[in-house]
Amino acid sequence: MPGHIKLVKGLADPDPTEFLVPSLEVKRADQSKVYDTKKSVWISDPKTEGYREGLLESGDLEDPASKCVVVVGHEKFTHKSTEVGKVNPPKFEKCEDMVNLTFLNDASVFWNLKTRYQARMIHTYSGLFVVVVNPYKRYPLYTHRVCKIYLGKRRNEAPPHLWAIAEGAYRNMLMNTKNNAMLITGESGAGKTENTKKVITYLAMVATGAGKKVEKKVSLEDQIVATNPILESYGNAKTARNDNSSRFGKFIRIHFTQSGKLAGCDIVSYLLEKSRITEQQSVERSYHIFYQLLQPFGDGICTGGLKAACHVSDDIYDYIYVSQGKTKVDSIDDNEELEYTEDAFSVIGFEEWEKMDCYVLTAGVMTCGGVQYIQKGRDEQAELPDCGPDTFAGKAAASFGVDAAAMIKAFCKPRIKVGTEWVTKGQNIEQATGATGGIARAIFDRVFKWLIEKCNDTLIDASLKKANFCAVLDIAGFEIFEYNGFEQISINFVNEKLQQFFNHHMFVVEQEEYVKEGIDWVMVDFGMDLAAAIIMFEKPMGIWAILEEESLFPKATDKSFEEKLKASLGKLPVFLKPASKTDKNAHFGVSHYAGVVNYNVTSWLEKNKDPVNETVVELFKSTSKIQLLVHLWREHPGQPTTAPKDDGKKKKKGGGGKTVSSVYLVSLGELMTTLYSCEPHFVRCLVPNNHKKPGDVEPPLIMHQLTCNGVLEGIRICMRGFPNRMPYHDFKLRYACLGQAEISSSSDNKVAVYALMDKIDFDRERYRLGHTLVFFRAGALAGLEEARDEKVIRWVRFIQGEVLKRIRTRVYVKRRDQRELIKVAQRNFRKYLSMRDWGWFIIIQKTRGTIGLPNPEEELRLLEEKANNTYGEYKAALDLTADLEGQMGSLKDEISAMSKQLSEEQGNVSVYTDRQAKALTVKGEAEVELVKQQAILASEEASRVELAAEVKAHAGSIGAVKKDIEDVELAIIKVEQEKGNRDHTIKTLQDEVTEQDEVINKLNKEKKHLSGTQAKSNEDLMSAEEKVEHLSQVKSQLESTLDQLEGGLDKEKKGRGNLEKAKRKVEGDLKMAQDAVADLERAKKEVESAVAVKETNIHLLSAKLDDEQSLVAKAQKNIKELQGRVEAAEEELEAERQSRAQAERQRSDLAREIDQLSGRLDEAGGATVAQVELNKKRESEIVKLRKDVEEANISSASVLGNMKRKQGDATLEMTEQIDALQKMKAKIDKDKVIIMAEMTDARAATDEVVRAQASQDKSNKALLDQLNGTNKKVDAANLTLGDYGMSKNKIANENGELLRIVGDLDNNLTMLAKSKSALGAQLNDVKALCDNEARERQLLLGKFKNLEHEVDGAKEALDEEASGRDNVLRLVAKAEGDGAVLRQKYEVDAVAKGEELEMTKMKLTARNTEAEATIDNLNAKLTQVEKAKGKIGGEMNEMTVSLDQAQVINAAMERKAKSFDKTITEMKGKVDRLSFDLDVSQKETRNASSELFKIKSAYEESVLQLEEVRRENKTLSNEIKDIMDQITEGGRSIHEIDKIRKRLEAEKLELQSALEEAEATLEQEENKVLRCQMELTLVKTETERRIAEKDEEFAMVRKNQAKALDSMQAALETEAKGKAEALRMKKKLEADAADLGLALEHAIAGNAETQNTIKKYQLQVRDAQAKVDAESQAKSAAADAKVTADRKAAAMQNALEEGRALLETADRQRRSAEQELGDTNENLAELGNVNQSIAAAKRKLESEFHQLGGDLDEMSNEAALSEDKAARAMVDAARLADELRCEQDVAMSLEKDKKLLEAQCKDAGARADEAEVNALKGGRKAMIKMETRIRELESEYDAESRRNGDICKNLRKSERSIKELAFASDEDKKNHERMQALIDQLQGKVKSYKKQIEEAEEIAALNLAKYRQVAGALGAAGADADACEQGAAMRKARARSASLV
Repeated sequence: MPGHIKLVKGLADPDPTEFLVPSLEVKRADQSKVYDTKKSVWISDPKTEGYREGLLESGDLEDPASKCVVVVGHEKFTHKSTEVGKVNPPKFEKCEDMVNLTFLNDASVFWNLKTRYQARMIHTYSGLFVVVVNPYKRYPLYTHRVCKIYLGKRRNEAPPHLWAIAEGAYRNMLMNTKNNAMLITGESGAGKTENTKKVITYLAMVATGAGKKVEKKVSLEDQIVATNPILESYGNAKTARNDNSSRFGKFIRIHFTQSGKLAGCDIVSYLLEKSRITEQQSVERSYHIFYQLLQPFGDGICTGGLKAACHVSDDIYDYIYVSQGKTKVDSIDDNEELEYTEDAFSVIGFEEWEKMDCYVLTAGVMTCGGVQYIQKGRDEQAELPDCGPDTFAGKAAASFGVDAAAMIKAFCKPRIKVGTEWVTKGQNIEQATGATGGIARAIFDRVFKWLIEKCNDTLIDASLKKANFCAVLDIAGFEIFEYNGFEQISINFVNEKLQQFFNHHMFVVEQEEYVKEGIDWVMVDFGMDLAAAIIMFEKPMGIWAILEEESLFPKATDKSFEEKLKASLGKLPVFLKPASKTDKNAHFGVSHYAGVVNYNVTSWLEKNKDPVNETVVELFKSTSKIQLLVHLWREHPGQPTTAPKDDGKKKKKGGGGKTVSSVYLVSLGELMTTLYSCEPHFVRCLVPNNHKKPGDVEPPLIMHQLTCNGVLEGIRICMRGFPNRMPYHDFKLRYACLGQAEISSSSDNKVAVYALMDKIDFDRERYRLGHTLVFFRAGALAGLEEARDEKVIRWVRFIQGEVLKRIRTRVYVKRRDQRELIKVAQRNFRKYLSMRDWGWFIIIQKTRGTIGLPNPEEELRLLEEKANNTYGEYKAALDLTADLEGQMGSLKDEISAMSKQLSEEQGNVSVYTDRQAKALTVKGEAEVELVKQQAILASEEASRVELAAEVKAHAGSIGAVKKDIEDVELAIIKVEQEKGNRDHTIKTLQDEVTEQDEVINKLNKEKKHLSGTQAKSNEDLMSAEEKVEHLSQVKSQLESTLDQLEGGLDKEKKGRGNLEKAKRKVEGDLKMAQDAVADLERAKKEVESAVAVKETNIHLLSAKLDDEQSLVAKAQKNIKELQGRVEAAEEELEAERQSRAQAERQRSDLAREIDQLSGRLDEAGGATVAQVELNKKRESEIVKLRKDVEEANISSASVLGNMKRKQGDATLEMTEQIDALQKMKAKIDKDKVIIMAEMTDARAATDEVVRAQASQDKSNKALLDQLNGTNKKVDAANLTLGDYGMSKNKIANENGELLRIVGDLDNNLTMLAKSKSALGAQLNDVKALCDNEARERQLLLGKFKNLEHEVDGAKEALDEEASGRDNVLRLVAKAEGDGAVLRQKYEVDAVAKGEELEMTKMKLTARNTEAEATIDNLNAKLTQVEKAKGKIGGEMNEMTVSLDQAQVINAAMERKAKSFDKTITEMKGKVDRLSFDLDVSQKETRNASSELFKIKSAYEESVLQLEEVRRENKTLSNEIKDIMDQITEGGRSIHEIDKIRKRLEAEKLELQSALEEAEATLEQEENKVLRCQMELTLVKTETERRIAEKDEEFAMVRKNQAKALDSMQAALETEAKGKAEALRMKKKLEADAADLGLALEHAIAGNAETQNTIKKYQLQVRDAQAKVDAESQAKSAAADAKVTADRKAAAMQNALEEGRALLETADRQRRSAEQELGDTNENLAELGNVNQSIAAAKRKLESEFHQLGGDLDEMSNEAALSEDKAARAMVDAARLADELRCEQDVAMSLEKDKKLLEAQCKDAGARADEAEVNALKGGRKAMIKMETRIRELESEYDAESRRNGDICKNLRKSERSIKELAFASDEDKKNHERMQALIDQLQGKVKSYKKQIEEAEEIAALNLAKYRQVAGALGAAGADADACEQGAAMRKARARSASLV
């Protein structure tokens, strides 16, 4: 199993990384490999037939004609340049996708696969392929952990894996809603089947998820997986390379729903290897199922064992077909595989007869190999004289359910049609043997196809709608063997078609990517590369057409076929001459894509015809008892004995039989059509070596498979395009180092890459630039890598030099610093030596330590203050401890009081423990007794099993006897069969009812859980109620049909009564006929001479007529039965159609209602689209508010954390005091736990006792049921014994009749001997024969008398037994009468009503489940609708909130606009004042210069006012900005507001420019005023001129001011326009808000309506729930009634057991009655014999009279009918005692007639003697006829005597079994009495235990009450402790505050 690992339960899945991706160590090792870009090459290795790496020394690889010298180690090799391939750079070592390799040669492909495989990575991509190598070892590659890795990932996002392809197929199917197919090919042993299983497992895991599995129901995933054991058993075999090789191709389609859920699966098979059924090679084995049939597990599959049922032996070598090769495989356990196959049959749902027929037919195929024909004399005719049941022919015929002799005759002498007549054709041994093998192969092939059809029927979930499928094609790969025949050319043509499909798809995908990327490319159809070979196969006179044509000619041979092939196809380039080294007899060769294959056409025509013996097929169809075999051959025409009627239609022209190639081509065409409509994915499986060793590689084997699988062909196609590609981002990252400036020169990727490539002189023909990718031809990347490596090596060397420089520089700096420090140290030492004797230096050195020391007095003072402070704190602490110690004393007193109370409570507990100990001792004693009783029960169970085995043995013998009686009881069997069928249907319906009850219970639970959502589904509930009404109507219809059936039953009963009346009438007619016969006797004397001549002919004709009449009667019965069944089936079909039509109508009504609801929902939701858009604008504001709230929450959380820390610090101080109390509490809790554990132990003990009692009650009931069953079987045996006695008497009568006939013949013979003296010699011979026959007859008579003597002894024994029974019968009569009355009431009333109720319940539950399913679906939809409504309502609320906010903002904007208007009016007033001031200033300047100061002050005021205007303008601009911000926030989506904002900004800019001009003019005015002041001091005369200048300047100012005013007016107008626009927008928003309000009101109204309807539905659901509760209560009441009824039934059972005890004594009386009945039966049999003899005489007379005319013919027909009716009446008379008297009267009258007829017979004998004397000439012929008649009578007599002996033996066996059963019943009765006594004892003990348990529970209740009191006291103590702790804390706080003061 490739890549699979066994998982240990409970452990996690192992890490699969090392099996998917190479590790870092491996990558480093690969990168460090020695490599020369120009010289590293591959050459072939003749030793391993692989490749080895060397260095190119000389030669040109680009020149095909040059010679290359390659150095490998110290050796040199010379090769052609075409035989040498370049080695890929180390970057591509263990490449995941081989298409990305720079050099795509065979050696590189092989090396990449080999290194990855040896590194335990078995998956590798090759373009569209994924190559999977068989690891021959378990790897953790297919676990749930790996499934999670690839789930939802693209192919390029994860390492190579089979599941990556499966995931891509699954996701592609879901996204594109297109079917996907995975094509898995490979040789035998490559792991195709295992990989197919893994793909199916992955799809099942992905599609099903982790949903809960329904219990007691086989899931669809399990059924899909369960098909594998069946298909492997029947389709897998051992080959030379693989122990479990699939010998057929399969196309598995896994269907999914629209949502991706698994919906089912179906399988299509191709090319089953049928030749393996009859022949195998020495190292191979046939299909596994043949060897599984002989395994020991089969002994338990069926009664008697599987081998006995299949007629097979234990030795596999008895069967030639399956023992030619290996018979045992070490890696396969056939016994275990048989168990898996059996389980798979049950999981998939095969019926028992289907499974057994399948096994038996398989065994028959295997047995056919032992049929060996012999030659008949000197003729070439084959024959097989011995066809007994123990021979292979007999076993094969038994397996096929046909007669062995007929089957062998059909094989040896088949019937063929010559013209219009059928003739037999003789077969020689070879032909017969071949026909036998052909039939065996055909049967196995049809069984295999039927298994696949059966699996497909069960693997489809009809309840799920199939949208798309993911298919898996598991088919053999291309095959090139030593001998290539018909099978090889078939599979190779399939692979040729698949390779063409791959080439077409691969380069379609490839070229589509080229076109998408926009590179220059001419489309090429690479699928046409293989067209030549495919055309040669498929053309009108191609290989397949010639093969089909030659197969139709009967005289065609392999030689003629070969010659025709060469004549028609010899000139084609792909049709070659044979050149095979392994097969010297090959006839032609074909050039395939994978290579040249030489084929041998031997026996192709025979294999293509695959003929079957049509005579044998007709025998199977018409006479086989195996239903499956008849079903398998139903479509085969066979050889029908009667031509079918035309029925008025034109007769179609009959087509010839289908050949293997025609069926194969049709299926292949369908497969290719399916594949072309799918999205394909390709998987190629490889076998690494032939000896199955992990990690080992055989190069020639792998290269052969790569060639055959098309991997190299795919790489060849890639070489013609651009196989290597790289995104621009990756290209820049890797190759920007070649030209950084060129890469950064342009933002356009193409321009930059072209610049880089042109810089390094890279030919543009070797690459193409797409929109997102850079495409390279094969080998082009190696040139880029070389250039990059040169740069990288140069840079690495530069970096190495720089690093070395840095390292050595650090060493140099360190040593330089050391040298400088040495100099400093030397200098300081010299200074010390010079100053060490200087006095001041000495003083300084000694006083340096005392500098900076503290004052000791100051330190002492500080320490005293600190000590005083600490002593005050210590004293306060002492006081506090004294107070706490006082409080602790009081607490200790309380604790001591509580401990005393606890000790008292524990004393009470000790009393309980004592009682519990007593209870435990009693429990132990009870357990010991229980063990003893269980041992007794086990022994009783063993004895019961033995009795059951004996009963089975007797049942087998009884069954064998019943088979002999079936011919007598046809009518009864028919009724019993109908009853059994109805019981079976009732049982199946009951099972369905139970399943539906479980489903109903689950649905009720779901209803309770989803009661809130179900309240909204009242409309659907109404529809469900309508369905219930419809179901009630269907129920009434079914009841009417049941009444009709009962009426039909009554009619049948009436018809039976009429038949009995007709029988009596016929008996009267018989008497009349006898009188007429007496009258006609006189006429007989006149025509005796003619009667004597034609007597023999009449006997023969009458016998044939009787046989034909019996056959006609049987056929008429069968026709009537079939007509009745057909009518019943048609009625059921019509009712089912009506119910289905009504269901479809209701479904359409529901769909219409759903559409209406969805329309209303769309109308309600359409109005909210605008609101949704506004809501999106408001969400940004909400996000801001949420951020503020979160910041506030964070701040509050920090504050809260600080508070909690403070609180924690305060509580930590109190925990220490609470610990002691908690310890005390823990002790009490432990004691409580111990007490509760003891209580649970006591309860568990009582529960165990109750369970034991229940189990004993169950076993008791089972024993009672078994005893009842055995009693019933005894009664049935007694009835069969009575029937046996009757049949015995009948046979004795027949023997008497035969003896009488023999006596008559002896008399005739003696008379003939006297009269025929001329023929003395012949008469003597006849006499000798007659003497011998007489002796044998006497011997038989003696044996018969002995048997009669034995029967008399048995009768005496029966008399003795019956004498004791008479006494008991009187006592039992009353009990049986009462029981019969009760039983009849129960059976008639309760059972009938129960069955009717169950039937109706079943139907109603079925309909109810359907209705509930629809309700659930509609509920789900309604919940979705409600959720949508809720969302819309929430959005509407948010919209209303946002609307309110917008209105508030609009009001604020209006207020700001009003304030803006006010400011504008103020501004206008200020401007007016400014102009007035300016006029005043001008007048003052004109009057006098003294007023200049006033002008200056006015000017300053105007400046101040301008500043105020500036400020106001700024404020206005800020307000405008705020307004614009608010407008943009309120309606950013409105384009007109944006325009207004732009206008306002432009106006604002204009105002700003006007203000700047005013400021400039004001500055000029200031300068001019200063200038005027200076000029007034200097020159007063120039004032006028300056005033004029001022006038001009003021005029300019006026103009400027006018301009400013105009601009401000324009700004005001624009502001007014903006305000008007804002008002218009406001009105529009108000209108929108009104519309939204209306929509909201409509929605609210609709919501109110829906709420009302919901309330109605809720009320209806509550009513329904109340009804359900009432039904459940009624059900519980019924269950209680059932329990009471069971108790009554148990009491009745006890009474019945007592009655049975009395019945045993009554058996003796029954036996005596049976003896009497036997005597009466004997008398009746004697009378019947007399009646039969008379009937025979009457037949003779009627046959004689038949010759006289048509009247006599009518009389004979009526007599024959009356005889049949009389025979049936005799059977009925044996059971109807009331008709016995009339039969005796008839017998008396018949005795009288007998005497008359005997006298007439004597007269007739005398006349016959005279006629014989007269007819001496014709006496020889008559003698011969009589001799033949005597022989026939002798053979019949022997058969009757044998049958009589068998009946006697069976009688003795049955009597013996009856005695044994009686003894067993006595023993059962005694055991039952013992068990009853034991049960009574156990019940008494159980009662005592119950009393003890009740006392213990009372004690426990008292203890619990005391415990609660203690717990309450403990809680109060805890509260007091908390109060004390709080007081202590307060005291501590006070003490601290006091100490601080």
